[in-house]
Amino acid sequence: MALSDRPAERHREVAGLFTDRVRGTRSWNAPSPVAGWAARDVVRHLTEWFPGFLASGAGIELPHGPSVDEDPAAAWQVHCDGVQAVLDDPEAAHREFTNPHIGRLPLTAAIDQFYTSDVFMHTWDLSRATDQDDRLDPDFCTQLLGGMEQMEEVIRSSGQFGARVEVPDGADTQTRLLGFIGRDPFWSQR
Repeated sequence: MALSDRPAERHREVAGLFTDRVRGTRSWNAPSPVAGWAARDVVRHLTEWFPGFLASGAGIELPHGPSVDEDPAAAWQVHCDGVQAVLDDPEAAHREFTNPHIGRLPLTAAIDQFYTSDVFMHTWDLSRATDQDDRLDPDFCTQLLGGMEQMEEVIRSSGQFGARVEVPDGADTQTRLLGFIGRDPFWSQR
């Protein structure tokens, strides 16, 4: 089933899958495909970078839950619910996000482009770290990969993505996306 193209609904779907993986996590200290990160750090990344991004670009303060060290699942849930509330607010459609690096965007588009897509990709990291189903929506993988390939130089120079990992010819879109963002699609903690 393809993900919605409406930012609030797409976040609900993407964050819902990530929430399922959070709930299915048995060991928060399990290593993840991101070098130096454990499963807990995947949640930490998502709950720590986005509040500042949203506050500085739109003046929106998200609610604070417990720390990820204290309770990763509760920290994620409070954060996730806060982001969804912003997207579900009818006023969000009329708000703007401003950033010196990316300019001005509608708030919902900025959340969708920078945050929801990050949650989507990190769902694979958490899934792999915790031996859960790591399949991602193939259509959204195609959409993200197509957009990212067009700006590869900018992406690589940002320092936010690792070096491209080569994948076999004919690899599916998820495998190609993972390789593009610097993940070894065949990573296993075993």
